[in-house]
Amino acid sequence: MIDYKSKIRTIPDYPAKGIMFRDVTTLMSDSEALAAAIEDLCRPFERMNVSKVAGIDARGFILGGAMAVRLGAGFLPLRKPGKLPYETWSESYALEYGSDALHMHTDGVEEGEQVLLVDDLIATGGTAEAGVKLLRKGKADIVAAAFLIDLPDLGGARTLRELGVEVMSLVTFTGH
Repeated sequence: MIDYKSKIRTIPDYPAKGIMFRDVTTLMSDSEALAAAIEDLCRPFERMNVSKVAGIDARGFILGGAMAVRLGAGFLPLRKPGKLPYETWSESYALEYGSDALHMHTDGVEEGEQVLLVDDLIATGGTAEAGVKLLRKGKADIVAAAFLIDLPDLGGARTLRELGVEVMSLVTFTGH
């Protein structure tokens, strides 16, 4: 059993004073820990007939691509503005100072497709909520949202559950 918390570097006061940044690149650089994380993230969904894994830009691409292969599913990128070449839907979300958006190709999912939403971390949930809204524009059936890390004190997982989306994570860190 991998101790995932020990594989995740914490950087105090980044990007702002008082923030404890959870850096998953240290886990991803450890081949054994990364392989175990992919297996553990996929296990609850092995029998759910997931047809697509939607990964959130950018670390969600790393996890989501590997999970899609492991689950025998396609991969759907949810990207920042200006990165997708075809017609897209957009969903804006609030940041601490300003806003951002996610985009998805309008033909990225078909109605009723079983889609798993993936990112490295859920904090306030704004990005993940935008992902849920995009997938629902395409009439996908969101089976769950999966994350390496949940920061429960920031309420993002609760927000997704209030939207009717099951949430799972491998580790939790209290505080910010």
